[in-house]
Amino acid sequence: MVGRQRQSNAMRVGGSQVIPRPNNFRTIDHNPFANLDTSALRSLEVVSSAVSAFRPDQILRQPLETARPSAVLVGLFESTNGVEAILTRRSQSLTNHRGEISFPGGRLENGETAVDAALRETHEEIGIAPSDAQIMGELNSMSTVVSNSHIVPIVASYANAPALRAVNSEVDRVFSVPLLELTRQDTYSQEHWVFSDREFQINFFYLDDETVWGATARILFQVMMLAIKHK
Repeated sequence: MVGRQRQSNAMRVGGSQVIPRPNNFRTIDHNPFANLDTSALRSLEVVSSAVSAFRPDQILRQPLETARPSAVLVGLFESTNGVEAILTRRSQSLTNHRGEISFPGGRLENGETAVDAALRETHEEIGIAPSDAQIMGELNSMSTVVSNSHIVPIVASYANAPALRAVNSEVDRVFSVPLLELTRQDTYSQEHWVFSDREFQINFFYLDDETVWGATARILFQVMMLAIKHK
């Protein structure tokens, strides 16, 4: 159905941010996790094995000429709730993606690799030392339209749950979410967005107080599916 309704089924409240939906969109009434064994998301060892075995698409790894090379760190740790991902809420004072949920990350500086940048930005934004991270691997790269960024997601694990705190003005909040929680029927949703020149499938995770969508949701979805389908 085309319109401006979010979804007809009962979803969690989500955050206060305004989602810039196009006039032409529809909710896809399907939860891909519903009939899958999601127990892999309880084990950091399983998730690490899945990510380590993954080989990113090399075509996607090549940025467009005008795109700005960037990297984010998908930081994971294991708790009594299973594997949890570390997320941040971007400050309302930023130019792009203000108030959105994201992973720590940013632009590559001269001479940096994606791993270097992801670890540096994580330290600068939320104070976690690069030496605390165990790099698992890299996911498929992706581009964002609004900020014209080419993002390389780097996945890392932590032996213990890090202290979650913002240490600079770019971040309003730091929190973690169990990957298993993101599979809930009242949490995951997907929408089909139609613009004049292109179409997108957009992933959403509605939490009690935040909404995760866009590139961040796409990255989370990839990590989760890699682990669930890992043999």
